[in-house]
Amino acid sequence: MVTIDEHRCSATPDVAFQVAADVEGWPGILPHYRWVRFLRKDGFAQGLVEMAAWRPFGPLRYPTWWVSEMEHDAVKRQVRYRHVRGVTRGMDVLWEVSELPDGGSHLRLVHEWDGPPWPLIRGFAAERIIGPGFISHIAARTLAGVSAESERRHRFGA
Repeated sequence: MVTIDEHRCSATPDVAFQVAADVEGWPGILPHYRWVRFLRKDGFAQGLVEMAAWRPFGPLRYPTWWVSEMEHDAVKRQVRYRHVRGVTRGMDVLWEVSELPDGGSHLRLVHEWDGPPWPLIRGFAAERIIGPGFISHIAARTLAGVSAESERRHRFGA
């Protein structure tokens, strides 16, 4: 399963990358995030990070949770995750922030995963349920929130 979610942002790529990589600040700017905490912090945007988010279904909210090895490359404006715990164990995630011709940013989020270790329904669960119903849904909300915060910081020089 591969999901690709993208968003255009009017903030500069450096500002957008800083917001995208600063995951400890996400619960303060992304209402669907329950918490983000480093279990092992090796530096800014580096280490073993635990994340939890809500996936809304109408008035109901379903809790999601995972732990990832996180690293970043500030020069390339990329953040990489490898999910090591949770239903999505084995998933690779790539955040990319690139510059647009107008000086804004293109935010791209790629999730790659073979699916959960469930015999017979592994591919179906990943391709039809978890990918579009959870991963892409949460990713789209995250991209929109990171974009909004980046634009706010860009406007106000924060």
